[in-house]
Amino acid sequence: MAKELTLFEEKVYTVVKKIPFGEVRSYAWVAKKAGRPAAARAVGNALNKNPFPVAVPCHRVVHSDGSIGEYAFGWDLKSRLLETEDAFRNKGKIKRRRN
Repeated sequence: MAKELTLFEEKVYTVVKKIPFGEVRSYAWVAKKAGRPAAARAVGNALNKNPFPVAVPCHRVVHSDGSIGEYAFGWDLKSRLLETEDAFRNKGKIKRRRN
């Protein structure tokens, strides 16, 4: 039986689904958009439990300093996904948006 999502997790996944292909946002940015600006760590915890990895591109969420952070499927895969999107969309330049 699938675990029901919390309201916060639903908000996080909704926000993350809107991050454009080839772009990244910070955990803090997602927290702010989800209505809990001080909950960057909780965003990471929610994304770690992401039951919809194809529909909710949690690999596009990074630390505020630009480092890619953790990923439920491993750092190497997250890095490769970001590099692949970057190569297709931006020809080598991942667009990072400030908080």
